[in-house]
Amino acid sequence: MTDTATIEATIDANLEAYLEPDPDRRIRLINDVWATEGHLFDPPLDAKGHEAINEMFVTVQGMFPGHTFRRTSAVDSHHGIARYGWEMVAADGSVALTGMDVAVVDQDGKLTRIAGFFGDLPARDA
Repeated sequence: MTDTATIEATIDANLEAYLEPDPDRRIRLINDVWATEGHLFDPPLDAKGHEAINEMFVTVQGMFPGHTFRRTSAVDSHHGIARYGWEMVAADGSVALTGMDVAVVDQDGKLTRIAGFFGDLPARDA
């Protein structure tokens, strides 16, 4: 298994790649942190493999130009699975979207899956 510091660095590099406008740098980051058949999905989008993940990132950039992601929590991990909070921030500092991801890494510390969730956890019905 990989240690928490390695998983944190991988997650942070992925968040950086998500809205990286330079295509060469974005592709390098994806190749560095994602397993070849990695699978990334959130409520509206689903991508499997480096090329599809890159296309997903380009799509999100088109929807949110000039935004960046930042992690809002520590990375809580065990057995190669991690969860963490994030927010998407506009150039003026306003928060456009918040959420939580659950990530899985392989023995080499590369991402194999990320399931993204938007917003806070819903309240439990009484």
